[in-house]
Amino acid sequence: MLKFIKAMVLTLLFVGFVSPVYSATIKWSMPGDSLTLDPHAQNEGPTHMVSRQVYESLVTRGLDMSIEAQLATSWEATDPETWVFTLRDGVVFSDGKALRASDVEFSINRALSGASDMIELIESITSVKALSPNTVEIKTEGPNPILLNQLSQIFIMSEGWSKKNGCELPQDFNAEEATHCSSNANGTGPFKITLREQDTRTVFERNESWWGDQSQHNIDKIELLPINNDATRVAALLSGDIDFTNFTPAQDIARISGSAGHKVESTPQARTIFFGMDQGSDELRSSNIKGANPLKDKRVRLAMYHALDMDAIKDKVMRGLSEPAGMITFPGVQGYTKELDARLPYDPEKSKQLLAEAGYPDGFEITLDCPNNRYINDEAICVAAVGMLAKIGITVNLDAQPKSIHFKDLQNDLSDFYMLGWGVPTFDSHYVYSFLLTTGGSWNKVGYSDARVDELVGTMLTETNLDKRNANIAEAWAIVQDNMPYLPLHHQVISWGSKSNVDVPIRTNNEPLFRHAMVN
Repeated sequence: MLKFIKAMVLTLLFVGFVSPVYSATIKWSMPGDSLTLDPHAQNEGPTHMVSRQVYESLVTRGLDMSIEAQLATSWEATDPETWVFTLRDGVVFSDGKALRASDVEFSINRALSGASDMIELIESITSVKALSPNTVEIKTEGPNPILLNQLSQIFIMSEGWSKKNGCELPQDFNAEEATHCSSNANGTGPFKITLREQDTRTVFERNESWWGDQSQHNIDKIELLPINNDATRVAALLSGDIDFTNFTPAQDIARISGSAGHKVESTPQARTIFFGMDQGSDELRSSNIKGANPLKDKRVRLAMYHALDMDAIKDKVMRGLSEPAGMITFPGVQGYTKELDARLPYDPEKSKQLLAEAGYPDGFEITLDCPNNRYINDEAICVAAVGMLAKIGITVNLDAQPKSIHFKDLQNDLSDFYMLGWGVPTFDSHYVYSFLLTTGGSWNKVGYSDARVDELVGTMLTETNLDKRNANIAEAWAIVQDNMPYLPLHHQVISWGSKSNVDVPIRTNNEPLFRHAMVN
């Protein structure tokens, strides 16, 4: 008996010194929270970052951003307008209910309905039908060469859970609607949300029933702790209060890198920052010019462009971590043109000349709406732009607000002049056009409309000949660039800061995939 007891004690001591396979917690911080947990209500980066830990798509983008299978294991185009997807066996939602093709049918139709912010992304889909419990048929209006790219952004929900909880339709975020699905989640992904305190704390726990390879990560728990202030967030990282942030201020990179217990990784981001100008309204809301809209005049828009010294902003505000942009898309996106991405020269004297020619020799007054917790140094960029525009006689009143207010005001058409950033998760120019540049696009808040551009955008969804398609995209960009409906600023460079023992592979879309994370 004594030998048995000794053996048991040794066994327990041994087990006590062996770390379990899943034992780590990551405390994650970014400037702002997910706007909502409803995966179809807001097409916004941090919102997708949170959703992607919990929800999954038919196909997804891997660490290298290539398309790979997720809830679908195979797919084929049975004719130019019909795709059939075969679903993965053994997938269950975090409430234990099995994934069925009817859930996919429900989710895609949901993303196409009501107040969904995903409609433009998949508007070519004409029907979705569950052919069997594990096969789904999707039909499109004409051939769609980028359907897989688009579907990587459409998360699949449980039909039964959604209907049971009264959210068959997407949350109307702009109307400030609150639903069960905007504060709770039930996905098939590697984590599940067990606590949600909006703008304060969200807790994710490992989903034991996830179908994927659990050995890819050793994370038991993620705590998302939004910290708006850059200095406070960096202090929290250096003190150990957080473990990881995918929003590291450029001015603090050297300080974090200099800490023996921390590291920083940087990479160009698939996102362009720009200013929008309302050229559709007959009179601006915030201007001292009454009965006219100065922004309708292309010369005024060009004057504002030439007044912005993006090299100075790169050096002084971004500490070298940005790339001045001439177009609202970036290298790697289908349709990107290096020649069009070259900026026009910084020339404030030319700006003054253009303003005088347009009938505004003394300039005018306008308000710039800017987020203060969404993009890297967003408010600081706006402050710099205010000073630059003042030099040509344009008095800009800065209104910097949290992104939850900024985006809501923007979507409700309350802005004359505003900052926005645009990523391209499909890596195709159609994504930029469908939301920002088509007549009536949901994020086209500048009032831009061009019949030929609309026609060309239509061909981007149906033209399967790559050379012809690229020629159409190039023509559309040439028209847009000549009109200057937006003021491109720069392509972001992102930096991820973490403790030295935390490994979260950096991705060009700034989305962490914690299913690939390790804490050593």
